Amino acid sequence: MATAAKPTMPLPPLPRAHDGSRSLAAPGRLGLGLLIALVVGSIVGSGIFGLPQNMAAGAGAGAILIGWAITGVGMLMLAFTVQMLALRKPELDNGVYAYARALAGEYVGFNAAWGYWVSAWIGNVGYLVAAFAALGYFVPAFGDGNTGAAVFGASVVLWSVHAMVLRGIRGATVLNAVVTMAKLLPLVVFIVLVALAFRLETFQLDFWGAPALGSVLDQVRSTMLVTVWVFIGIEGASVYSARAANRADVGRATVIGFLICLALLTSVSLLSLGVATQPELAAMKNPSMAPVLERAVGTWGAVLVYVGLIVSVGGGFLAWMLLAAESLFTPAGGGVMPRWLGEQNANGVPANALWLTNGMVQLFLLVTLWSEASYLALISLSTAMILIPYLFTAAYGARLAWTGGGDAKAAPSARGAMVFTSIATVYCVWLLYAAGLKYLLLSALLYAPGAAVYVLAKKQRAQRPFTGREWAVLAGLLLLGAASAAMLWSGRLVL
Repeated sequence: MATAAKPTMPLPPLPRAHDGSRSLAAPGRLGLGLLIALVVGSIVGSGIFGLPQNMAAGAGAGAILIGWAITGVGMLMLAFTVQMLALRKPELDNGVYAYARALAGEYVGFNAAWGYWVSAWIGNVGYLVAAFAALGYFVPAFGDGNTGAAVFGASVVLWSVHAMVLRGIRGATVLNAVVTMAKLLPLVVFIVLVALAFRLETFQLDFWGAPALGSVLDQVRSTMLVTVWVFIGIEGASVYSARAANRADVGRATVIGFLICLALLTSVSLLSLGVATQPELAAMKNPSMAPVLERAVGTWGAVLVYVGLIVSVGGGFLAWMLLAAESLFTPAGGGVMPRWLGEQNANGVPANALWLTNGMVQLFLLVTLWSEASYLALISLSTAMILIPYLFTAAYGARLAWTGGGDAKAAPSARGAMVFTSIATVYCVWLLYAAGLKYLLLSALLYAPGAAVYVLAKKQRAQRPFTGREWAVLAGLLLLGAASAAMLWSGRLVL
């Protein structure tokens, strides 16, 4: 991947703010096409390739249809919310962090950025494991992506891409756009071929699921973390809003990217149910798109899927490396992360944030050598970590819609905004319920240590770290984190 990038002209560094830190109100760099590619590239990674099995493991066709309907409406409302906020509040950079801060203060904003960052690098560990598990189809030494050979190979890829990104953000986003186009091709081929092999009688068999799957509500709930995982990245353009050539393009890119991905994801999931039955899909090895296409067209179909997965994961990994670094960089400029995370190199890249992010990825790659945590466990934890930032975004949009504020002339009608922001908020609360207590406790364990980083940032600026209700938020996180740690130690909670 590193050798595929062509040298680019270095970007000018971001101007400094009045306090001497790097200002995030930088001249625009990324156009609509690159922002759409960032959204699609960060959404379409490894998740879509395991979607047939992941969805069918706990639900029949009817419940899967309901799950996609809920997810489609909920995520579209969230996309509309991000679009509205980009128009009404163009001065707020890196939406995930800025919206939470505007909603509930600096410490809550910090936690949104921290949770998003942790979610991003955990997801990147999962991406690398998935990529080398796919390569294991061709090179047995890579096994399931967590052998010594696989970890060594993943480490080489990690630091090669790291070196390429250090050369410039725009060059990395252009490469991401190229990779995004390349990885869409095998997905389109899969959809066409599976549509030709689709059988309605297969799709209708046990339409509402076998009794062992539980009630329809239980089945729908089982699909939620999967559908959210495959849509993580919908906020990609918002995270990079400070680097957009036109702030209105942030909202457009979010909605267009969402609609492209929704069409791809639902097609892969639902068409597969017409090629294999729910029990057959549930028993398939991931990436389950491979055996589905193999059943439709033969062995070459499986090879196509594995190659597509490797390219797709590479693109998703690159997109999320960019998003993870930016999620530390912007809050550092806002005073809630240590100053050194807000520093850039001569190419305008948040180098220190990138080093810390990829250092954590490398550490957890080594952990996979002796950990039994699976790819699915990694992505479930990554998904749970991002639910709180999504909820803050939706809630801030709802508050703005109901109380007014910002540039109302640039946004949709007040009544329409009230409707879609309210639906987005209810959807995010539903996701927290669907995630279950296990992943919420594990999330608290990862959120709690962030308090030390926040205190350090405030001490650097000679400011009080916590005020008023922030003490209550801190106490709640520490209590939940301690409970989670105790349950992990006793074996009552496992990843």
